Amino acid sequence: MVPVNIQTLIVSAAPTPSIIVLQPIEEAPQQGKYRIVPIWVGVNEATQMGVALEKARFSRPMTHDLFLDALTNLDACIDHVVINDVKGSTFFARLALRQHDRLIDLDARPSDALALAVRQKAPIYIEEDVLERASFPYVLKNPSDGVAEHELEEFRQFLEGIAPEDFEG
Repeated sequence: MVPVNIQTLIVSAAPTPSIIVLQPIEEAPQQGKYRIVPIWVGVNEATQMGVALEKARFSRPMTHDLFLDALTNLDACIDHVVINDVKGSTFFARLALRQHDRLIDLDARPSDALALAVRQKAPIYIEEDVLERASFPYVLKNPSDGVAEHELEEFRQFLEGIAPEDFEG
């Protein structure tokens, strides 16, 4: 399993899917090349991810907050999330819950699992074979200069240029 973080979230208007972009944490770029894994999600799922990333709070609990509150009251927490498979453009995830010494493994949509992990600051992993099959290289043009605003815009355009069909194979 390779640890990843959420590099960015690109929210689009329906019917265009939004994109959650994962990037391996430990991967050192070679010649400015990074690998990214784009996961297409719906507008509602992207909104929930945005809420989690921004740590937004509302007067009434949202679904993910309700789930985490129930877990807390059952002395459980999110242990970790694993993106464990991809078929075409559909990703699969496992949500691991910890309740004392017991680890509970649940099938989950990646968008839900990731939104929960972000809320609880739980680690996110991707299986190595999934990373190999679903990642795209991204080249940072001036690695010694860091990421400039124009490079971020190029990155966004690159992501918007890939489609779920690019995974068909």
